[in-house]
Amino acid sequence: MATLTPEQEAFLRDHRLGVLATGRKDGSPQASTIMYAYHDGEVIISVTEDRAKWVNAIRQPKVALVVLDGRKQLVLYGNARGVEADPDRLLFHKRIREAMNRPVEDEAEYLDLLDKQKRVILAISPTKVLMNE
Repeated sequence: MATLTPEQEAFLRDHRLGVLATGRKDGSPQASTIMYAYHDGEVIISVTEDRAKWVNAIRQPKVALVVLDGRKQLVLYGNARGVEADPDRLLFHKRIREAMNRPVEDEAEYLDLLDKQKRVILAISPTKVLMNE
């Protein structure tokens, strides 16, 4: 796991939008604009289990994330892992909601929604991080 500088961590915490790159089965790239949160050294992303980004990352966990702010950018390479089971799935979803100032009010209702939408978590542990302006 890469050690991020305080500036890199602040940049990840202060932003929510990025582009996640995964690899398709044939080796070609697949990119998705995603919302994320940064928590305890990992980038966490809520996805549904039928999305290409989920299928690709589970099959080939080496991924890249680009976070832009004008001409400033952070590029994070890392290993993704899937979080499908509670209580961890719920905990990560709550962290994402908190990062977006939308805390979960009714946990049972929220769990039901996650199940209905077939929501899971991609958690990315950084292996290399680059940042420039």
